[in-house]
Amino acid sequence: MSVAFTRLRLPLLATILSFSAAVSAQNAPPPTDSAPPHGTVLFHKDEDSATVEKKPETTAAQAVVEVTDAERASLVFTAYDLDAHLTPAQSQLAVHARFSVRNSGTAPLARLALQLSSSLKWESFAMQTPERLVPLTFAQQIIDTDADHTGKAEEAIVSLPQPLAPGATVELTAFYSGEVEQSGERLERIGAPADQAALADWDAITPERIALRGFGNVLWYPTASPPVFLGDGAKLFQAVGRTKLLQSPATIHLRLAIEYVGDPPDTAYFCGRPEKLIAVSENANVVVAESPGLATADFSARPLGFRALSLFVTDRAATTTDGDFLSAVTDHYDTLPSYALAASKVAPMLKDWLGPSPLTTLHILDQAGQPFEDDSLLLMPMRAADVNTLAPPLVHSLTHTWFSSSHVWLDEGVAQFMSLLWVEQTQGRDAALKQLQDAVNTLSLAEPAPNADPAPEGQSLIRASDEVYYRTKASAVLWMLRSIVGEDALKHALQLYRLDEKSDADPKQFQHVLERESHKDLNWFFDDWVYRDRGLPDLSIASVTPRELPTKNGSSWLVAIEVRNDGDAAAEVPVTVRSGTLTATQNLRIMARSTGSTRIVFQGRPDEVQVNDGGVPEITTPVHIKEIVMH
Repeated sequence: MSVAFTRLRLPLLATILSFSAAVSAQNAPPPTDSAPPHGTVLFHKDEDSATVEKKPETTAAQAVVEVTDAERASLVFTAYDLDAHLTPAQSQLAVHARFSVRNSGTAPLARLALQLSSSLKWESFAMQTPERLVPLTFAQQIIDTDADHTGKAEEAIVSLPQPLAPGATVELTAFYSGEVEQSGERLERIGAPADQAALADWDAITPERIALRGFGNVLWYPTASPPVFLGDGAKLFQAVGRTKLLQSPATIHLRLAIEYVGDPPDTAYFCGRPEKLIAVSENANVVVAESPGLATADFSARPLGFRALSLFVTDRAATTTDGDFLSAVTDHYDTLPSYALAASKVAPMLKDWLGPSPLTTLHILDQAGQPFEDDSLLLMPMRAADVNTLAPPLVHSLTHTWFSSSHVWLDEGVAQFMSLLWVEQTQGRDAALKQLQDAVNTLSLAEPAPNADPAPEGQSLIRASDEVYYRTKASAVLWMLRSIVGEDALKHALQLYRLDEKSDADPKQFQHVLERESHKDLNWFFDDWVYRDRGLPDLSIASVTPRELPTKNGSSWLVAIEVRNDGDAAAEVPVTVRSGTLTATQNLRIMARSTGSTRIVFQGRPDEVQVNDGGVPEITTPVHIKEIVMH
């Protein structure tokens, strides 16, 4: 079975950090030699293509072209239109690429620095004008970067006839080709054993596997980025997130052709979208095992979304399980009943929260490497396991079949929130709060701290590009909203939102839907937690004042509690008075840099007050307890 898959996720980070703990950032200069474009032409340049002169061969004695990181970082791709021709028997990829790039910087650009995997070569460039295609001259060189699995990239420095002004866009056409073979070089050079590197970096074009994940794994399409390295903290992963965010509005279109011999490939997945391949045999008179052919698919233009361009191909149709919740391409058919049963176990909770039926099917591709996902596409090793073991990870992936948003904090945040609800449902609230608190520990390190000098730079959720924000913080925000507006209001808002494309077009529409369902003003919350990054609250119990209230049926107490918030984000937290197993709780809102107070009538002699139960993230420990001392 040939399987290819998509989308970088951070389980790879743990593997990388174990290899690179003792390795410093790599600052070696790029090599000075570069081979000229070569290879056979797999596309016929028609009348719409410009005639481009081949560049003279670059020798080792020639100096590398100096390109600044600012020049590389200024380019944002706004459209891709790719004609890709794959020859798996030779691991060959040839592409006619039409794409648009915008200068997002502050200075005009006289040249463009564009990158591909180091195993590919640029052949030509032209610029689209209203009248014709204008051929462009370019040089190309190898640069070091771990944005590609080879640890290097082939960079073209394309000269423009006139500088590209800040905010302006240019349309280009390019041809490139070469081999894409499995490479673990970037991981091996920081100490990874070859077999483990192969499990993490499995991108390749071979007769057995077509796997092209995109920026951060393999640069099989034109990209632009300053060099980033695995030995330099989390900078590679941050660059991947920023690139996904900046290019999420870009339109993508792919025409795919795959040469084959024997049985044709069955399905291609491009950016998470499956498309049945149409196969045409070139010689119907030859036995199937020896018959060559061409399989094609056309993926219509649509917005890219928060993802890298990815392509994978399977050699057989997927098997759909009972209930139609998921389909799988696997050799381990004996595992399918367990996965189907686990999905059926999770489905009632998702129906209750998100709606009576999923919007799509969960597609699972079985593969031996590290798991990855792209919304409703899940790539993981499928092995026999207990249903209770399979259910928790399926909650996240199945949520993507029920709920989808172009805003990544909702798309991923709802999935993480559902995972917390599953823990609460199966293990209890305390277990869910512990899981939330464990995740928030990382968030508290990333968030801006009050009075920090210099303060770290945070991310608003609507512009988040790091997982700690669009997954961890987003799930905490939804957990808090459940407490603020009530469970029923949040359920109804999610169900209405998922079915309304107009709502999804506006980044603030989810707030409005939730306000209509809850009849509450949520501006204070969304301003501090979603639209801006104010950091986290910093709560403390300023005072507790108990006063006995005489009654005919024993004693009761009025407990006045004052809570201080030294943080820059408002919070609404539960305040609980406790005596043994007897409790009384009220929610208290404390605005930033201020105090809030509440009074709770308690039947019996109170022993202690607790502020926050861990459900609201804080800079420090999110649970505050003060013993009540009677005078």
